[in-house]
Amino acid sequence: MELSNTTVGSAFFLVGILHDSGSPELLCATITVLYMLALTSNGLLLLVTTMDVRLHVPMYLLLGQLSLMDLLFTSVVTPKAIMDFLCGDNSISFGGCALQMFLALTLGGAEDLLLAFMAYDRYVAICHPLNYMIFMRPRVCWSMVATPWILASLNALGHTVYTMHFSFCKSRHIRHLFCEIPPMLKLACADTSRYELLVYVTGVTFLLLPLTAIVASYTLILFTVLHMPSKEGRKKALVTCSSHLTVVGMFYGASTLMYVLPSSFHSTKQDNIISAFYTMVTPALNPLIYSLRNKEVMGALRRVLGKYVRQHT
Repeated sequence: MELSNTTVGSAFFLVGILHDSGSPELLCATITVLYMLALTSNGLLLLVTTMDVRLHVPMYLLLGQLSLMDLLFTSVVTPKAIMDFLCGDNSISFGGCALQMFLALTLGGAEDLLLAFMAYDRYVAICHPLNYMIFMRPRVCWSMVATPWILASLNALGHTVYTMHFSFCKSRHIRHLFCEIPPMLKLACADTSRYELLVYVTGVTFLLLPLTAIVASYTLILFTVLHMPSKEGRKKALVTCSSHLTVVGMFYGASTLMYVLPSSFHSTKQDNIISAFYTMVTPALNPLIYSLRNKEVMGALRRVLGKYVRQHT
């Protein structure tokens, strides 16, 4: 393999999932459909949670944030992958790679923390309904919105700066969907074992601590739901919680495989598939999971769209 020192002014080449596929045209069409679905569904969910006053409650404020994060997360990765394939140019500048890494880490980390806050919201709503508006007062809600963004961006900034300070002399071809820490470290000239351990510890902290909070919240919720006298109340609580748990399972499952699984268990193909799942598939499915079984969201969507149609007829 030809060696070349990579400086700040030189470019990388993303050799991702589309280049390793046996049917790249079909895969590109599938990814495009998923991206359009993610844009449409997350956009509509953001619209209804903003426009319909009946949804101006903590649960839907947090859900709107999740839609915003999903929409931005997939937009950081997917359009670049599609355009690279269509134009035949898969290069990305050093600065562009650093920016893509920072944004992906920020949005992924923020979503990770937000899901824990959403679990706490459901815990308070089901286990302490009479005190819900006290525990979830506006100041607390906005803190729940701001905290994931702040903590995730600080973590992302530190990791991006440190990852990109290495000299990349092994190759400039990143065999991955986008600029992410594990595949970038494979190109570094220096010994990255200590830093890989730090990435592992950070990944465990960022993933397992919120996941522990989610498991604890839903354990308490389950005990409360089982003791509910109303069958209708139990059903409504379980429907709401099952949607959230489905999203949690998809996101944390993929993220854990990428950042917690030891590097010796990783392969290029596996990492590409996992990254595609949580940057393309999950953002497209999340709003459908939350809205299709939620009568309040569907009702709000009908009201907002109905009002728009009436204004333009």
